[in-house]
Amino acid sequence: MCPSRKHRDGRIRPEPDPAGHNLPFAENGMTRYIADYCDTYPDKVSVLGPGFTSYGGAVRCQGEIVTIQLDRNNSDLITLLRDENGRGKVVVVDARQAYFAIVGENLMKFAQASGYAGIIVNGYIRDTVQIADIPVALFALGICPRKYIPVTGGTRDIPLSFGGIEFRPGDYIYADADGVIVTKEAFETS
Repeated sequence: MCPSRKHRDGRIRPEPDPAGHNLPFAENGMTRYIADYCDTYPDKVSVLGPGFTSYGGAVRCQGEIVTIQLDRNNSDLITLLRDENGRGKVVVVDARQAYFAIVGENLMKFAQASGYAGIIVNGYIRDTVQIADIPVALFALGICPRKYIPVTGGTRDIPLSFGGIEFRPGDYIYADADGVIVTKEAFETS
């Protein structure tokens, strides 16, 4: 369990962990935050619109985008997070804002075990108390205690569009407490 502190928004957040999940991004030896990338590369970043909140145990993430579109049920997302290597990747999920929980404690544990840096959900999540200690970033529209039981299929590796931007498989994502940005290529880091 990571030590924690209370942030300005009143939520308890984990302190930086030894694995570096909550550390600022570094570029050419300098500390960088999302706002710095927006200032330095205004023509190279797309900014996710308002309404998304950070719920995960890591407050920042970066990585190559993997996309999945769901129809309320998360069974295909379970398979992705549980069975595929997520090192250096962030999963972007479009649940079309359906009011059902898409991610909870079990999926966050799968994401951590598979090495995913984060999950961005155009929808809702649950188990907020339990996931606060799992060192994976999680951004979503809000909380819903129920999940959708009937199994419905999802679609993988397609362009997704929500929050005023497009997410394409293979593009790059950076997220921290100030927001989420998408770029065509990773920024040089050291």
